[in-house]
Amino acid sequence: MDNPDSKHPADEPVSEGIPAPDGPANLIDTDYVIGQDNIATSAVGFNLDLHGKVFTISALVVLLFVVLTLALQDAISPVYDAIFGFLTGNLAWFFILAANIFVILCLGLIVSPLGKIRIGGADAKPDFTYTGWFFMLFAAGMGIGLMFFGVNEPLTHFGTSLEGGDWAPLAGAEGDTAGAAALGMAATIFHWGLHPWAIYAVVALSLALFSFNKGLPLSMRSVFYPLLGERVWGWPGHLIDILAVFATLFGLATSLGAGRYPGRCWLDLSVWRAGK
Repeated sequence: MDNPDSKHPADEPVSEGIPAPDGPANLIDTDYVIGQDNIATSAVGFNLDLHGKVFTISALVVLLFVVLTLALQDAISPVYDAIFGFLTGNLAWFFILAANIFVILCLGLIVSPLGKIRIGGADAKPDFTYTGWFFMLFAAGMGIGLMFFGVNEPLTHFGTSLEGGDWAPLAGAEGDTAGAAALGMAATIFHWGLHPWAIYAVVALSLALFSFNKGLPLSMRSVFYPLLGERVWGWPGHLIDILAVFATLFGLATSLGAGRYPGRCWLDLSVWRAGK
Protein backbone atom coordinates (compact mmCIF):
# COMPACT_ATOMS: atom_id res chain seq x y z
CA MET A 1 0.00 0.00 0.00
CA ASP A 2 1.06 3.60 -0.47
CA ASN A 3 2.67 5.45 2.35
CA PRO A 4 0.20 8.29 3.14
CA ASP A 5 3.06 10.44 4.39
CA SER A 6 5.22 9.94 1.32
CA LYS A 7 6.44 13.05 -0.47
CA HIS A 8 6.03 11.19 -3.77
CA PRO A 9 2.39 10.06 -4.09
CA ALA A 10 1.84 7.19 -6.49
CA ASP A 11 -0.29 9.34 -8.82
CA GLU A 12 2.52 11.85 -9.40
CA PRO A 13 5.76 11.32 -11.35
CA VAL A 14 8.71 10.48 -9.15
CA SER A 15 11.06 12.30 -11.51
CA GLU A 16 11.49 13.05 -15.15
CA GLY A 17 12.38 9.85 -16.95
CA ILE A 18 11.09 7.49 -14.24
CA PRO A 19 7.36 6.85 -14.54
CA ALA A 20 5.18 6.87 -11.46
CA PRO A 21 3.99 3.46 -10.24
CA ASP A 22 0.78 2.32 -11.85
CA GLY A 23 -1.47 1.59 -8.89
CA PRO A 24 -0.57 1.03 -5.24
CA ALA A 25 3.17 0.97 -4.51
CA ASN A 26 5.10 1.19 -1.28
CA LEU A 27 7.18 4.29 -2.11
CA ILE A 28 10.08 5.20 0.17
CA ASP A 29 9.70 8.54 1.92
CA THR A 30 12.87 10.57 1.41
CA ASP A 31 13.79 14.21 0.97
CA TYR A 32 16.26 13.31 -1.77
CA VAL A 33 15.35 14.58 -5.25
CA ILE A 34 16.67 12.45 -8.09
CA GLY A 35 19.45 14.31 -9.88
CA GLN A 36 19.92 16.99 -7.25
CA ASP A 37 23.67 16.30 -7.04
CA ASN A 38 24.17 16.01 -10.79
CA ILE A 39 26.10 18.32 -13.07
CA ALA A 40 24.03 19.15 -16.15
CA THR A 41 25.61 20.98 -19.07
CA SER A 42 25.61 21.18 -22.83
CA ALA A 43 28.70 23.37 -23.10
CA VAL A 44 30.68 20.84 -25.14
CA GLY A 45 27.93 20.25 -27.67
CA PHE A 46 26.48 17.25 -25.84
CA ASN A 47 23.76 17.16 -23.23
CA LEU A 48 25.55 15.82 -20.15
CA ASP A 49 23.88 14.94 -16.85
CA LEU A 50 26.46 13.39 -14.54
CA HIS A 51 26.86 12.83 -10.82
CA GLY A 52 29.83 15.06 -10.02
CA LYS A 53 31.59 13.05 -7.33
CA VAL A 54 30.90 9.57 -8.72
CA PHE A 55 31.85 10.46 -12.31
CA THR A 56 34.94 12.47 -11.39
CA ILE A 57 36.45 9.90 -9.03
CA SER A 58 35.59 6.96 -11.30
CA ALA A 59 37.01 8.68 -14.39
CA LEU A 60 40.23 9.73 -12.66
CA VAL A 61 40.89 6.31 -11.12
CA VAL A 62 40.20 4.49 -14.39
CA LEU A 63 42.38 6.95 -16.31
CA LEU A 64 45.19 6.51 -13.77
CA PHE A 65 44.86 2.73 -14.01
CA VAL A 66 45.07 2.78 -17.82
CA VAL A 67 48.03 5.19 -17.89
CA LEU A 68 50.02 3.22 -15.30
CA THR A 69 49.24 -0.06 -17.03
CA LEU A 70 50.40 1.20 -20.42
CA ALA A 71 53.42 3.11 -19.12
CA LEU A 72 54.70 0.52 -16.64
CA GLN A 73 53.72 -2.79 -18.19
CA ASP A 74 56.78 -4.75 -17.10
CA ALA A 75 56.65 -3.44 -13.53
CA ILE A 76 52.93 -3.70 -12.95
CA SER A 77 52.24 -7.00 -14.71
CA PRO A 78 53.59 -9.14 -11.81
CA VAL A 79 51.36 -7.20 -9.41
CA TYR A 80 48.26 -7.95 -11.48
CA ASP A 81 49.28 -11.58 -11.83
CA ALA A 82 49.76 -11.87 -8.07
CA ILE A 83 46.34 -10.34 -7.34
CA PHE A 84 44.73 -12.51 -10.00
CA GLY A 85 46.35 -15.66 -8.63
CA PHE A 86 45.44 -14.85 -5.04
CA LEU A 87 41.77 -14.19 -5.82
CA THR A 88 41.25 -17.21 -8.04
CA GLY A 89 43.40 -19.46 -5.87
CA ASN A 90 41.92 -18.55 -2.47
CA LEU A 91 38.39 -17.37 -3.21
CA ALA A 92 37.21 -20.03 -5.64
CA TRP A 93 34.83 -21.35 -2.98
CA PHE A 94 33.34 -17.88 -2.61
CA PHE A 95 32.66 -17.41 -6.33
CA ILE A 96 31.01 -20.82 -6.66
CA LEU A 97 29.00 -20.42 -3.45
CA ALA A 98 27.83 -16.93 -4.42
CA ALA A 99 26.70 -18.11 -7.86
CA ASN A 100 24.77 -21.00 -6.29
CA ILE A 101 23.15 -18.66 -3.77
CA PHE A 102 21.95 -16.42 -6.60
CA VAL A 103 20.32 -19.41 -8.32
CA ILE A 104 18.62 -20.56 -5.10
CA LEU A 105 17.45 -17.01 -4.40
CA CYS A 106 15.90 -16.68 -7.85
CA LEU A 107 14.15 -20.04 -7.58
CA GLY A 108 12.89 -19.04 -4.13
CA LEU A 109 11.50 -15.77 -5.49
CA ILE A 110 9.70 -17.63 -8.27
CA VAL A 111 7.80 -19.96 -5.94
CA SER A 112 7.28 -17.51 -3.06
CA PRO A 113 4.60 -14.78 -2.80
CA LEU A 114 7.36 -12.24 -3.53
CA GLY A 115 7.37 -13.53 -7.08
CA LYS A 116 3.93 -12.00 -7.60
CA ILE A 117 5.09 -8.43 -6.98
CA ARG A 118 4.69 -6.38 -10.14
CA ILE A 119 7.49 -4.07 -11.20
CA GLY A 120 5.99 -0.64 -11.74
CA GLY A 121 3.06 -0.91 -9.33
CA ALA A 122 0.24 -3.30 -8.56
CA ASP A 123 -1.68 -2.36 -11.71
CA ALA A 124 1.30 -2.19 -14.08
CA LYS A 125 1.02 -3.94 -17.41
CA PRO A 126 4.01 -5.38 -19.29
CA ASP A 127 5.18 -3.51 -22.37
CA PHE A 128 6.28 -6.71 -24.08
CA THR A 129 5.16 -10.32 -24.19
CA TYR A 130 7.15 -13.15 -22.60
CA THR A 131 8.25 -14.21 -26.08
CA GLY A 132 9.44 -10.70 -26.91
CA TRP A 133 11.35 -10.40 -23.66
CA PHE A 134 12.97 -13.80 -24.18
CA PHE A 135 14.29 -12.92 -27.60
CA MET A 136 15.47 -9.47 -26.53
CA LEU A 137 17.28 -10.75 -23.44
CA PHE A 138 18.76 -13.70 -25.29
CA ALA A 139 20.02 -11.52 -28.13
CA ALA A 140 21.37 -8.76 -25.87
CA GLY A 141 22.75 -11.00 -23.12
CA MET A 142 24.13 -13.97 -25.02
CA GLY A 143 23.77 -13.52 -28.78
CA ILE A 144 27.20 -12.08 -29.49
CA GLY A 145 28.95 -14.24 -26.92
CA LEU A 146 27.53 -17.47 -28.30
CA MET A 147 28.86 -16.64 -31.77
CA PHE A 148 32.36 -17.20 -30.37
CA PHE A 149 32.16 -19.00 -27.06
CA GLY A 150 29.37 -21.36 -28.11
CA VAL A 151 32.02 -23.41 -29.92
CA ASN A 152 35.26 -22.17 -28.43
CA GLU A 153 34.52 -22.68 -24.76
CA PRO A 154 33.47 -26.35 -24.69
CA LEU A 155 36.36 -27.25 -26.99
CA THR A 156 38.83 -25.27 -24.88
CA HIS A 157 37.62 -26.93 -21.68
CA PHE A 158 37.70 -30.31 -23.39
CA GLY A 159 41.30 -29.78 -24.51
CA THR A 160 42.57 -28.58 -21.14
CA SER A 161 40.71 -31.39 -19.34
CA LEU A 162 42.15 -34.02 -21.66
CA GLU A 163 45.68 -32.68 -21.16
CA GLY A 164 45.21 -32.27 -17.39
CA GLY A 165 47.05 -28.96 -17.24
CA ASP A 166 46.71 -26.09 -14.78
CA TRP A 167 43.69 -24.72 -16.63
CA ALA A 168 41.73 -27.97 -16.54
CA PRO A 169 38.26 -27.75 -14.91
CA LEU A 170 38.04 -29.68 -11.64
CA ALA A 171 41.56 -31.10 -12.03
CA GLY A 172 40.72 -32.42 -15.51
CA ALA A 173 40.43 -35.94 -16.87
CA GLU A 174 43.86 -36.60 -18.38
CA GLY A 175 43.74 -39.22 -21.11
CA ASP A 176 39.99 -39.82 -20.64
CA THR A 177 38.19 -38.55 -23.74
CA ALA A 178 34.67 -39.13 -22.42
CA GLY A 179 35.48 -37.63 -19.03
CA ALA A 180 37.15 -34.59 -20.62
CA ALA A 181 34.12 -34.04 -22.85
CA ALA A 182 31.81 -34.20 -19.82
CA LEU A 183 33.95 -31.72 -17.90
CA GLY A 184 34.11 -29.41 -20.90
CA MET A 185 30.34 -29.28 -21.20
CA ALA A 186 29.86 -29.00 -17.43
CA ALA A 187 32.17 -25.98 -17.20
CA THR A 188 30.47 -24.37 -20.20
CA ILE A 189 26.98 -24.91 -18.82
CA PHE A 190 28.07 -23.49 -15.46
CA HIS A 191 29.28 -20.37 -17.24
CA TRP A 192 26.34 -19.98 -19.65
CA GLY A 193 23.48 -21.71 -17.84
CA LEU A 194 21.37 -20.74 -14.83
CA HIS A 195 24.15 -19.22 -12.76
CA PRO A 196 24.99 -16.11 -14.81
CA TRP A 197 21.32 -15.48 -15.59
CA ALA A 198 20.52 -15.64 -11.87
CA ILE A 199 23.20 -13.03 -11.19
CA TYR A 200 21.79 -10.79 -13.92
CA ALA A 201 18.26 -11.27 -12.62
CA VAL A 202 19.06 -10.36 -9.00
CA VAL A 203 20.82 -7.14 -10.03
CA ALA A 204 18.10 -6.20 -12.53
CA LEU A 205 15.24 -6.94 -10.14
CA SER A 206 16.91 -4.99 -7.34
CA LEU A 207 17.40 -1.92 -9.50
CA ALA A 208 13.90 -2.14 -10.97
CA LEU A 209 12.18 -2.63 -7.62
CA PHE A 210 13.82 0.32 -5.88
CA SER A 211 13.44 2.59 -8.89
CA PHE A 212 10.00 1.80 -10.31
CA ASN A 213 8.31 0.63 -7.09
CA LYS A 214 10.13 2.62 -4.42
CA GLY A 215 10.76 5.89 -6.28
CA LEU A 216 14.55 5.96 -5.82
CA PRO A 217 17.27 6.71 -8.42
CA LEU A 218 18.16 3.97 -10.88
CA SER A 219 21.56 3.29 -9.32
CA MET A 220 23.14 0.61 -7.15
CA ARG A 221 23.10 2.81 -4.04
CA SER A 222 19.30 2.65 -4.00
CA VAL A 223 19.41 -1.11 -3.39
CA PHE A 224 21.19 -0.46 -0.09
CA TYR A 225 18.62 2.03 1.22
CA PRO A 226 17.07 -0.51 3.64
CA LEU A 227 20.51 -1.00 5.20
CA LEU A 228 21.95 2.53 5.09
CA GLY A 229 18.86 4.72 5.04
CA GLU A 230 19.49 8.36 4.14
CA ARG A 231 23.25 7.75 4.25
CA VAL A 232 23.06 6.32 0.72
CA TRP A 233 22.90 9.91 -0.55
CA GLY A 234 26.28 10.64 1.03
CA TRP A 235 29.71 9.07 0.71
CA PRO A 236 28.59 5.51 1.52
CA GLY A 237 26.33 5.72 -1.53
CA HIS A 238 29.00 7.41 -3.62
CA LEU A 239 31.40 4.55 -2.89
CA ILE A 240 28.77 1.98 -3.82
CA ASP A 241 28.16 3.63 -7.18
CA ILE A 242 31.90 4.05 -7.81
CA LEU A 243 32.45 0.35 -7.14
CA ALA A 244 29.54 -0.40 -9.48
CA VAL A 245 31.26 1.61 -12.20
CA PHE A 246 34.51 -0.31 -11.67
CA ALA A 247 32.71 -3.67 -11.64
CA THR A 248 30.89 -2.86 -14.87
CA LEU A 249 33.90 -1.44 -16.69
CA PHE A 250 36.42 -4.08 -15.67
CA GLY A 251 33.82 -6.81 -16.14
CA LEU A 252 33.41 -5.72 -19.74
CA ALA A 253 37.19 -5.55 -20.13
CA THR A 254 37.49 -9.10 -18.79
CA SER A 255 34.81 -10.35 -21.17
CA LEU A 256 36.56 -8.74 -24.14
CA GLY A 257 39.93 -10.02 -22.94
CA ALA A 258 38.52 -13.52 -22.66
CA GLY A 259 38.25 -13.47 -26.45
CA ARG A 260 42.05 -13.19 -26.54
CA TYR A 261 42.57 -15.69 -23.74
CA PRO A 262 39.66 -18.15 -24.06
CA GLY A 263 38.26 -19.48 -20.83
CA ARG A 264 39.92 -16.94 -18.52
CA CYS A 265 36.80 -15.86 -16.71
CA TRP A 266 35.96 -15.77 -13.02
CA LEU A 267 33.34 -18.49 -12.85
CA ASP A 268 35.39 -20.94 -14.88
CA LEU A 269 38.52 -20.18 -12.90
CA SER A 270 36.59 -20.88 -9.73
CA VAL A 271 35.69 -24.32 -11.03
CA TRP A 272 39.27 -24.99 -12.04
CA ARG A 273 40.78 -23.84 -8.75
CA ALA A 274 38.20 -25.69 -6.68
CA GLY A 275 39.39 -28.90 -8.26
CA LYS A 276 43.00 -28.34 -7.32
